[in-house]
Amino acid sequence: MSPLAVKKSSAEKAFAQSEVRRLHNKAIKSEVHTCARQFVEAVQKKDSKLAQDKLTLLVSKLDSARSKGVMTRNAVSRKKSRMMKLFNVSFSEKTAAAK
Repeated sequence: MSPLAVKKSSAEKAFAQSEVRRLHNKAIKSEVHTCARQFVEAVQKKDSKLAQDKLTLLVSKLDSARSKGVMTRNAVSRKKSRMMKLFNVSFSEKTAAAK
């Protein structure tokens, strides 16, 4: 007589769950990295409007990653601060020099 279902050990179940979480977190981090790259490219092209849109999207993705526990509070704050500083330095000096 064969069993209908073979029991999984708790370690096997925990490993399967951690693998699902790892892939989910990896996808979220990948979205954040893509948004950051697009923002930096927009800044390098000196496109203020596009950069502003990309920065808004990036901040939203970072906050979402934080709320889901994928990234730590300090990491998110650090990245947001650096990106906003890049935006402000890139576009405020340009407007000040033009005046």
